Amino acid sequence: MATNLKLTVLLAAIIILIIVFALLRKGKLPIKYSLPWVLAAIILIIVALIPDFLKIFMNAMGFQTLSNLLIGILIFILLSICIFLTVIVSGQKESIKLLVQEVSLLKKHNEDENNAAKQ
Repeated sequence: MATNLKLTVLLAAIIILIIVFALLRKGKLPIKYSLPWVLAAIILIIVALIPDFLKIFMNAMGFQTLSNLLIGILIFILLSICIFLTVIVSGQKESIKLLVQEVSLLKKHNEDENNAAKQ
């Protein structure tokens, strides 16, 4: 792997880590949401530091150049993060649905009590 490509990958990983840790410190990003980004940065660091592994992987997967493999790895990382976040969103959707149902039941119960007290 070319030195400038290694440096670019390392720089990208460090920037991701700095941004994630800054958001964690400010309390704007919960830890469970930061884990995929930290994992992605660690993978990028490993990719930059162990280029021989990448060459073996590149030949096994049939990539023509190392840069194409890196783009493929980045796309895989981003798709994994999207799937992770989709799972979280769907879980929150169910929680919101249950919360709306509970609030509706409480409103109905309060209305029934108010109507009974008026009579």
